[in-house]
Amino acid sequence: MSDSRLRARAAAALATSALVATALTACQADDAVPSASSGSDEPSQVAATSEAPVPALRLTTSVKKGATDVPVDQAVSVTAQGGTISKVALVSKAGALQGEISGDGSTWKATDRLEPGTAYTLTTTAEKTDGTPVDRTTTFSTQALTLDQQTYPSVAPLRGETVGVGMPVIVTFDVPVTDKASFEKHMTVTAKPAQSGSWHWLSDTEAHWRPKTYWKAGSRVHVAVDVNSVDAGNGIYGQENRDVDFRVGDAHIYRVNMVTHQMKVFSNGKLLRTIPITTGEQPTYTTRSGTKVIIEKFASKDMNSETVGITGADAYNIEGVQYAMRLTYSGEFIHAAPWSVGYQGNSNVSHGCTGMSTDNAAWLFNMSRRGDVVEYTGSDKPMTLDNGYGDWNESYKTYEQGSALS
Repeated sequence: MSDSRLRARAAAALATSALVATALTACQADDAVPSASSGSDEPSQVAATSEAPVPALRLTTSVKKGATDVPVDQAVSVTAQGGTISKVALVSKAGALQGEISGDGSTWKATDRLEPGTAYTLTTTAEKTDGTPVDRTTTFSTQALTLDQQTYPSVAPLRGETVGVGMPVIVTFDVPVTDKASFEKHMTVTAKPAQSGSWHWLSDTEAHWRPKTYWKAGSRVHVAVDVNSVDAGNGIYGQENRDVDFRVGDAHIYRVNMVTHQMKVFSNGKLLRTIPITTGEQPTYTTRSGTKVIIEKFASKDMNSETVGITGADAYNIEGVQYAMRLTYSGEFIHAAPWSVGYQGNSNVSHGCTGMSTDNAAWLFNMSRRGDVVEYTGSDKPMTLDNGYGDWNESYKTYEQGSALS
């Protein structure tokens, strides 16, 4: 073969080698280490091809870079392939959201939810298999929500309050919740000592939780309503998380017998006093039988019968009724009734309230608190679940069927 043909073949081989190398380099991910070979038999190049290539590192986020109107209930996550995640920061002007890296470093998931109308920066630091660090930054913003698109939870008891053993946990929402199951998954009640219980939805705006039996005296209870940015249905989202701690006091249980016209006052199982009382005159103003719970207390309260629908000859308007404790939304109270002392202990003459002497009313008022239990027997008119804190008027088996997760 002539020298000119040899030189031409050599030049062609060099050109082909250069094209192969260029093609291999163009196919690598940004974070990969090139490992192409020239195909030469030179010793130094043979040694280079014996090293394993470093795989490309791919970082995938659940939110597209530059995205706007990201739903607030979207859980932000990052996944790594060909390496491990060492650090992630998800921040806004309001601060940083918390998250967790999996044990193998392959994923990071936010444990906090997004806030509406907020710009976020997501910065991820990862390492290739050879230890080379890689940083990635993604920015996005969330959907803006009006107050009408958010529902705020109010919680009873109040933070730090001491209540009676019959007090239910009550969460009230200012905008209806239609996806109750979604919300209930994020609502918990924890007691020390531990006590089982259930949520019961009375409506789209009110959920109650009660233990299976009355609270144990001295219990400490934590309520966590973790619904911030949780989907409530119909385009509504939770507005804020609420955490409330309260305490249960002594077991005050008052047993009213409307036939014998007596109230027996028990504290932690010990009978403290038997009080002569009068209740609703039958059949028109019959006091309800069942379990009631003190809702609120008034040292002095004006009572006008028109507010509960009593008019005409039976109407009344009494100013400054002393030591009044509400038991139902429909207007049943325990209170001082000095005008009926002669009937107390022997007749039912009231319009539905439980009256007693001023001295007995003052004594009972001073020892009582919201959540104390008053159990009534002796009439055929039943107490209902929603007329006050009526949670104890259903069996627990029936009550727990009111849970959205039952």
